[in-house]
Amino acid sequence: MKGNYTFTIIKPTAVRKQKTGQILADIIAGGFRIVAMKQIRLQEHEAQEFYRVHRDKSFYQQLVDFMTSGPIVVAVLEKENAVEEYRKLIGSTDPDQALMGTIRAKYAESLRHNAVHGSDSDENARLEAKFFFSQREIFDGLEFSSLAWDEKKSKNKAPA
Repeated sequence: MKGNYTFTIIKPTAVRKQKTGQILADIIAGGFRIVAMKQIRLQEHEAQEFYRVHRDKSFYQQLVDFMTSGPIVVAVLEKENAVEEYRKLIGSTDPDQALMGTIRAKYAESLRHNAVHGSDSDENARLEAKFFFSQREIFDGLEFSSLAWDEKKSKNKAPA
């Protein structure tokens, strides 16, 4: 069975253009429940760490620069088969190739200045959620072991 959680980022251009509310409304209308959410501004070292899988690619520094250019909204979403369902809702990474009505077709400026990020696997959804949220920031009664949470290793560990 596929997982019931995924992770998303509403990226700086969409936040700057005040599309956050419309994107969240589309997410909710798509049957997702928001179980954690916050607005933050990534520091360069945080963006470098989050996107480290791309560090050898030509677009890496441009991606880091873009993701640190303004506030972002990060969220954990819940729905049956969440990763696959959310990827359908957001559409192709290239907004010119995204199906009409998808979030990226509606709100993305370009391939490089995409409106949203969506996890591509259950495992990455867990890792990405843990990068931005501590266990105590997810408000759904979720058994955190299903996210493979290890509070001893979490950088956002709550103080004792």
